[in-house]
Amino acid sequence: MRDQLWAHLPALRRYARMLTGDVWASDDLIQDTLERACRKWALWTVDSNLRAWLFTLMHNVHVSQIRQQRHRPPPAMMQDAETCESELVSAPDTADDRLDLQACLMRLPEDQRQVLLLVTLEAMSYQDVAATLGVPIGTVMSRLHRARARLKELMTLQPVPGTVADVQALPPRMRRLK
Repeated sequence: MRDQLWAHLPALRRYARMLTGDVWASDDLIQDTLERACRKWALWTVDSNLRAWLFTLMHNVHVSQIRQQRHRPPPAMMQDAETCESELVSAPDTADDRLDLQACLMRLPEDQRQVLLLVTLEAMSYQDVAATLGVPIGTVMSRLHRARARLKELMTLQPVPGTVADVQALPPRMRRLK
């Protein structure tokens, strides 16, 4: 059991880091996932895919953490922007900032980012991704297509034809008045 779990740890770490975008949050996610795996080990069947089972656990733990954060009050250490306005300095808005892959990935919607990372970074099949996220294969393919198009748009700084940004860039249609 232990050796099988250790074999999948680098992939879990990679996915957690890309999913959360933060080193500390990814370590917490991995620890919570492994704790749940140890508690629920009896539920895993020997003939099934351990990797997909671990990624499913990680997905479920991550969703639970997001839900808990929504209902949690903000930490007391937070300050209002008005009280420290003179100390705030904005970063220059340059095109180089947008070409950061990590930043572009974090701008994708959560569901699209999950599918994109599982398929591209972890090389999981569409069937395994669908089982991991609990969605149909068609949904996986649709989210993957939208994620790739949006990521391409973010990385090239130009709207991709047929995307929302492309449609928004068009002039408004003229309406016929009576």
